[in-house]
Amino acid sequence: MPTYLTVAQILVAVALIVTILFQLHGGGLGGIFGQADSVYRTRRGMQKTLLKLTVILSVTFVVFAILIANLTVPAS
Repeated sequence: MPTYLTVAQILVAVALIVTILFQLHGGGLGGIFGQADSVYRTRRGMQKTLLKLTVILSVTFVVFAILIANLTVPAS
């Protein structure tokens, strides 16, 4: 199994975790406790960029997982 794919997937996973944690920084739990200003708002600026980056990183993570799974299965 190519180790560079495994290292790349670990780096993508860490970056994905960081982007998800940055998204939760804006008080995402406020709607659960009935916060008044938790109505639907459009994403702007940094939130929009983080959302796009999260989608890109998650697709990249899945692609790496599929590649690693296909390369480690022995051909019989």
